[in-house]
Amino acid sequence: MRPDSPAENVDHTAEAARLERTAGLYPEDSEALLLRAAAHLELAGDRPTATALYDRLLSSTDGLENPHLVRALKASNLWEYGHEAEARAIIEGVRVASPRDPAPWVIVAEALESHDELEAAHDTFTEAVRLLLTDVPEPPQPTHPLLFGRHRVRRMLGKSHDEWDALADTVHSLPITLDELHDPKRVWSLGSENPAELEAEITRLRAELGAYREALSRPFPVAILHWPATELSELLEAYPDLASEYPSHETHLATIESALRELSSSGTPNLGIVTGTVPSYEAFAASELSSPSDPTLLPQYATTLAARGRAVQWPPQQGALCWCGSGQTYGECHGSTI
Repeated sequence: MRPDSPAENVDHTAEAARLERTAGLYPEDSEALLLRAAAHLELAGDRPTATALYDRLLSSTDGLENPHLVRALKASNLWEYGHEAEARAIIEGVRVASPRDPAPWVIVAEALESHDELEAAHDTFTEAVRLLLTDVPEPPQPTHPLLFGRHRVRRMLGKSHDEWDALADTVHSLPITLDELHDPKRVWSLGSENPAELEAEITRLRAELGAYREALSRPFPVAILHWPATELSELLEAYPDLASEYPSHETHLATIESALRELSSSGTPNLGIVTGTVPSYEAFAASELSSPSDPTLLPQYATTLAARGRAVQWPPQQGALCWCGSGQTYGECHGSTI
């Protein structure tokens, strides 16, 4: 299913089953695929089975990329079908762990907010913002929901603006201000008999829905395949016929950057980079009943990795590390000539 498929056309139970089967075929991507499957189960109303998937991930012998995210999602799901005490305990555990990824913070804070625990939600948003954004010159895009969520809760609590609210205003890009979007009096407008008030509220809701859809419904990016140096050496040693595609690792990296810049300048949106591994590529070639030496498989492999959620955004956010793995920021490395 594409992320922008209309919700009414989705059989969430069937989609969850498909994603579980795909996770079996691609164990290296099982975490991302099973999280998507659990989300479909929640949308289908099958919350106990979604919890079972979260437990399956948490009990896996393989290390998770983001265990705090899985725990946060499990807590949010548990609370929705009556397991409040367990959800609260998990939420407290996430807060104590102080993850550096904003996503778990957003989920647990919004879980508290949705159950009218506004003070606890405010404290959670604030704790995350201070942890992740203190002395940060420009908030990375993944942290924006923390600023917006904190602003929203503070409006409901009747708190005055502070420096973090001002920062939220600066990263907010919609034509309607955050103060309007988060105005508690809006709920009364929906019950108004005044056509002008109703029309204004519909405009606000459309703007809010647009932001939500933009966050959740990104199409698969146009992705370029990247081989780390060790993987490229192993690939060329095993399949020397591919040497014409990759004269050297330095040339490979320069080609990626130039190709992405050319696509960007032509107006192509949603550009990304996927990182290949030799075992994964060999498995893909086998699934296509083809030889890994066939260079026409390389773009197909990149597209498949992107469809499985393995693409990272290009260009990276300001201050983020370069996509090539050098350990330098993008601006100091491949982005230095932009």
